[in-house]
Amino acid sequence: METAGAAWAGLQALLAHWSGGEVDWKLVLLAGATPLFLLAFLAESWVLRDGPPRREVWTNLGLGAAYQAAEGLAWWALTAPLFAWVWQHRLFDLPVNGWTLGPIFLLVEACYYAFHRSSHRVRWFWAAHVPHHSGQEMDFSTAARQSVLNAVVGSFVFYLPPVWLGVPPAVVMALLALDLVYQFFVHTTVVGRLPAWFEWVFNTPSHHRAHHGRNPQYRDRNYGGVLIVFDRLFGTWVPEEEAVDYGITRQPRSRHPLVLNLHEFVDLWRDVAAPGPWRARLKHLWGPPEWERPGHTPVHTWAVDRRD
Repeated sequence: METAGAAWAGLQALLAHWSGGEVDWKLVLLAGATPLFLLAFLAESWVLRDGPPRREVWTNLGLGAAYQAAEGLAWWALTAPLFAWVWQHRLFDLPVNGWTLGPIFLLVEACYYAFHRSSHRVRWFWAAHVPHHSGQEMDFSTAARQSVLNAVVGSFVFYLPPVWLGVPPAVVMALLALDLVYQFFVHTTVVGRLPAWFEWVFNTPSHHRAHHGRNPQYRDRNYGGVLIVFDRLFGTWVPEEEAVDYGITRQPRSRHPLVLNLHEFVDLWRDVAAPGPWRARLKHLWGPPEWERPGHTPVHTWAVDRRD
């Protein structure tokens, strides 16, 4: 254990030296897992006999690359200093060992559930999450379909509570990375239902296919990362039953990365700026994405297809 601890400390120090400060272990571990992701995608494509990559696959990969670059810049400019400040004002010094890693992971998973549920039910956060759901196909590349706006809307705030309680930022980011690595493998149609006990405890491809559906019964359900138990506890779990219709209810007709990243964020601020009582205008920020202000027609800067 001492040798492993020394190796971990040495790796932290080396990466901190290269990065000029605190290391974002989420990005480091996701980058390290990229060869595994590519192998899984190739295996999936072979099973599906897809042939050459489809246009949506290239869109997904482009959005993923932009996300990684934006997250790296945001960590250096904003997120790392904020995490460091919260860490300096922590309430406790929690030990990180074989006895505490399980409870700490459950805490990080709960933070992910809160983040994910808020990203569907609060339009401000939805503006950064919507690119992930605008894909109309489901395969491993869909996991890469992320937004450059995560730091802009403050998605990182959901992971500050563990740091404030006394969990080192490096541990929080590393566990979040493991959560995200696991989630890569639930973005697929080649895996059906898994054993009932596994489906009851863990997030699975079946659960996550339903999560990506715009079918009325599937919307805003199955928020879990690695586990599905918080969904069962808070009443947001739904089984996959009828065929899933992937995408969003206001589907942009463009594949341009700027449109996919910014369309909801631009529309949000144009809705806020439209004439009307200021309280009602501000509700666009914290209301659910489907909320419509009485007397105001929702703005769509770019053409969309409605799927009600």
